[in-house]
Amino acid sequence: MDAAKKVLIIEDDKGIAEILRLHLSDEGYDITHAAEGHLGAGLLQEQQWDALILDLMLPGIDGLEICRRARAMTHYTPIIIISARTSEVHRVLGLELGADDYLPKPFSVLELIARLKALFRRQKAMNMNSRMEAGTLNLDTLIIDPVAREVWLHNNLVILTRREFDLLYYFAKHPGKVFSRLNLLNQVWGYQHDGYEHTVNTHINRLRLKIEVNPAEPLFIKTVWGKGYKFSVPTHLVKNNETPDT
Repeated sequence: MDAAKKVLIIEDDKGIAEILRLHLSDEGYDITHAAEGHLGAGLLQEQQWDALILDLMLPGIDGLEICRRARAMTHYTPIIIISARTSEVHRVLGLELGADDYLPKPFSVLELIARLKALFRRQKAMNMNSRMEAGTLNLDTLIIDPVAREVWLHNNLVILTRREFDLLYYFAKHPGKVFSRLNLLNQVWGYQHDGYEHTVNTHINRLRLKIEVNPAEPLFIKTVWGKGYKFSVPTHLVKNNETPDT
């Protein structure tokens, strides 16, 4: 089960903050509240947040300055501004400073929740696109993410060693191509390998135990007798223009 998304609310109106806390907690979010700008800015920098709900008119540091600071950080945090400042100039300024959405007070809590969920969906799609551009391999039941260095099989995380991951990713990037044990030592282990080809067999056997339904009859990593190994993907599993084994 995924961890609850952490939402920071910086709002000096205790009534509004409490209503938001109750409704967002009911939606399964982990809520932290700061009632003034200095405390909110400090919390913002202490850890990574999944979203920030930000009032503009705050004691201490105002919301626009907090928005500026949030956008100067390396971690991108979706921001929804809620404010009694309803003029067009404040709305435009907030958005230009990097806020993702702007709700004037009074607002519907249900609408705020809907907009927050929309931001999370958009961010998830953007992250997925970034990972695809970075070379994520999506083979339906098997997903290999080189950014997070994670492998998912049937939606379950597969725990691999560093070398097992490197070997699987190299195989999967070259479906259908046959590699000898020496080829794999040179390409995956690199110059540091000791020339002991049996180590390739050992790693492949371990990989098969972790990703194959039946390691004795592997679906993905197949033995080509007298030549080596190849990564095979059934055509019906191929996604995202990956080249199937022919």
